[in-house]
Amino acid sequence: MVEQSDRAPLLDWEEVPPAELAPATPSPETEDSVQSGLCSYPTEGGVRADISRNASPARPNSVTAVSGESAHSPKKHSGPGGDASATDEEGDCTFHGLSVRDRRITGWEEKDQIVAVFVVTFDTRSGNMIEWCLPQDVNLEGVEFKSMASGSHRISSDFIYFRKGCYFGLACFANMPVESELERGARMKSVGILSPSYTLLYRYMHFLENQVRHQLQCPGQYSPLEAFYEDKKAVLPPGGNGLVTACPTSALGPIVNRCMHPEMKITHPAGCMSQFIRFFGEQIMVLWKFALLRKRILIFSPPPVGVVCYRVYCCCCLANVSIPGMGVSVPEFRPFFYINVADISALETELSYVACTTEKIFEEKKELYDVYIDNQNVKTHRESLQPLLRLNSADREKYRKLCEQRQLLLYSQEVDGDCTSNEEDLFILFFMEQNNRIFQTLSEVAGSADPTLTAEHVRAMGLDPQGDRGFLVDLLEIYGIDVMLVIDNPCCPQCCLGELM
Repeated sequence: MVEQSDRAPLLDWEEVPPAELAPATPSPETEDSVQSGLCSYPTEGGVRADISRNASPARPNSVTAVSGESAHSPKKHSGPGGDASATDEEGDCTFHGLSVRDRRITGWEEKDQIVAVFVVTFDTRSGNMIEWCLPQDVNLEGVEFKSMASGSHRISSDFIYFRKGCYFGLACFANMPVESELERGARMKSVGILSPSYTLLYRYMHFLENQVRHQLQCPGQYSPLEAFYEDKKAVLPPGGNGLVTACPTSALGPIVNRCMHPEMKITHPAGCMSQFIRFFGEQIMVLWKFALLRKRILIFSPPPVGVVCYRVYCCCCLANVSIPGMGVSVPEFRPFFYINVADISALETELSYVACTTEKIFEEKKELYDVYIDNQNVKTHRESLQPLLRLNSADREKYRKLCEQRQLLLYSQEVDGDCTSNEEDLFILFFMEQNNRIFQTLSEVAGSADPTLTAEHVRAMGLDPQGDRGFLVDLLEIYGIDVMLVIDNPCCPQCCLGELM
């Protein structure tokens, strides 16, 4: 559905998100969650983790788990650059048991923050170049390559998510055959926008697709883009540099710890999650471990790159955790979306990210990534990570449960007409619950009188005591959780792997 702007009624550039189509008057049972931007969840024994710093060098992170307490609804939904955890004044936040079936998406509001609009063209003599932009003094260096991926001349259309410094961009590309020797038989352009947040970029996909076709057919006619920019241009804080967190808020923002996962609410084609599951199959569990360990993940694929940007999105969804305070010391899992050789210097300083590229040369630059994905082939050149490529029985059991839940969801949608849940919600919440179970158990053990993690604890977390031993060692070290890991093995009934600070 397309909604016309009040200030420019002749231009149809804004898609209405599903939340805006909800009834104006919420039911009593969802009123509180609508006010807070949260969904409604059943309370199956809420759990809160109180995390405080301890001066003791032997126990830097003292964690106490308190069960059975109610949640404090956030007062408001913070905008880009704000605290995406959106907790109340005391900073308290409660995690409840989550049920996909009972989840109801409610509305949220985020102001338009379009920093720039631009047109990129391919010139047969100069290559990719910025043809036009507003504002005229905006720094768009490198955007001409980000918004027109390498190899795009082989396809007719595409869309690309990318990062430009502290901003996020969305561009729509199109390639039109022309009878022109000067243009060598093809006219290629991209029309795109920049924003401090990527959560609303999808709303302008339809407009950008129309405008790139318009630019191909009528080059140089920029009045619709000028009107769009005047309507949607950002009002940034005075003296600010536009810096935003890599974790902009969304409908799930209040229950997702922003330090753990950059929750995205970008549109995707129907079945994006199911396609991701079918594409990688059980390998999803391998990607899940790398994501939770905050590894640098690079996905290679030839154009079109739009679908690969969605794989970046899906990979990020694997790392969701909603236990407050957990992971404050680990690197942010930063989505870079599409990258090219111009991003090499930026990637050299990144500790954790997920990105995609169409340029095969990145495979040779092993210092820039930990995990490289080519088609369905997930590999790592780091010897310490090699064991994580092997699936164990617990991995296969989790994958079986995920597929089982998908089938139940599809059945309920078909038979019961359930429209309150979708595969995206199921996918996100499945891994969030798994991650919360792991960190809640580790928090409770670390805060107990005997901080010893046994094989029983590991099984309770849904992990394999033997197959996931290396994964757990890395997890404890990265997140700074102070427990003694004791795992049974055939060689030694009680093999102590040591105390991790």
